[in-house]
Amino acid sequence: MSDSPSPLADPHLAFDATEGRRDIVVLGSTGSIGTQAIDLVLRNPDRFRVTALSAAGGRVALLAEQARQLRVDTVAVAREDVVPALREALAEQYGSEPVPEILAGPEAATQLAASACHTVLNGITGSIGLAPTLAALEAGRTLALANKESLIVGGPLVKALAKPGQIIPVDSEHAALFQALAAGTRADVRKLVVTASGGPFRGRTRAELADVTPKDALAHPTWAMGPVITVNSATLVNKGLEVIEAHLLYDIPFESIEVVVHPQSYVHSMVEFSDGSTLAQATPPDMRGPIAIGIGWPERVPDAAPAFDWTKASTWEFFPLDTEAFPSVGLARHVGELGGTAPAVFNAANEECVDAFLAGRLPFNGIMDTVTEVVTEHGVPARGTPLTVADVLEAETWARARARELAVKATAEARA
Repeated sequence: MSDSPSPLADPHLAFDATEGRRDIVVLGSTGSIGTQAIDLVLRNPDRFRVTALSAAGGRVALLAEQARQLRVDTVAVAREDVVPALREALAEQYGSEPVPEILAGPEAATQLAASACHTVLNGITGSIGLAPTLAALEAGRTLALANKESLIVGGPLVKALAKPGQIIPVDSEHAALFQALAAGTRADVRKLVVTASGGPFRGRTRAELADVTPKDALAHPTWAMGPVITVNSATLVNKGLEVIEAHLLYDIPFESIEVVVHPQSYVHSMVEFSDGSTLAQATPPDMRGPIAIGIGWPERVPDAAPAFDWTKASTWEFFPLDTEAFPSVGLARHVGELGGTAPAVFNAANEECVDAFLAGRLPFNGIMDTVTEVVTEHGVPARGTPLTVADVLEAETWARARARELAVKATAEARA
């Protein structure tokens, strides 16, 4: 570990800090991160102003309502086919007043990410968030990053563009590490400890996971999230992605990043320093706290999220990770160490397998079995060749197709 801070997420730096109200672009505004970010902005109108919103296009009524509440300049949707419905929804919200400009298509969010603002909050789910991440960085915006996949699949590309302190992580775990790291110097860090709730299947063996249903997997005990992230939490793929993300954000070797199960989700992550002390960042489970760090740093937003009631007794538990029942973290470490297109293959194959599981075409254990097979077939990426966006897209396309083929094969074999 070098003494210099990571060029990505550095709590000691405030990239392009400005006084007064910050203009923010919210990508993925109708999702879990986006809706909570908007709640935070509406409660702090003297500190933040949202200038533009983007969404996939599945909830145009909510998107139009958000646009009116925030009085944004521009609204973007990835699906061009929903533009007529969006125009109608905006007309209902605005009445006789002028409606915002509408952008539509796969590049719409990327266009917004490069628009004039102070901070871009990337709350898009999936690797489609890579292009907006790169656009925001290239345009010189502060990037509040909730889209971990863009860093996972395009790590070298993101690192090449990011200036010191330009990325502020929004994942609860990485926001916790970000804050705890502010207490020491880079040379003092011995270990990062990433906490995991354990999901809905904590304590179960691999055999006991064979027949769990999508409904079971979506019943997360502490967090309310979208379906893909919730299933990723059930398989602990989400934690594997966070290990790779921690390595890239903070330039910490994989052997110095540990995962521990903490069912209460009060401690969001910890940093162990060289003198043996460990600093933990703790709040009740609520994403508005990490979002406030992402869009407000280096200042804190008063009452962004609930605090603990220390007059009430509580128990905080920690358990080692069961790597046999949940092999995803180990596989994530492996692809992270391989580098190149391996993380993109891992992520893309997982997204396809989660879709197959939610549709009833793949058993729960089949998710990681299939992802492991795809990663194995992909092999070791070529060393010494710079990664390009085209490389990432090609690897993802192959991984998705191969994962679908294997899922179909697994279904046929199960029915035979």
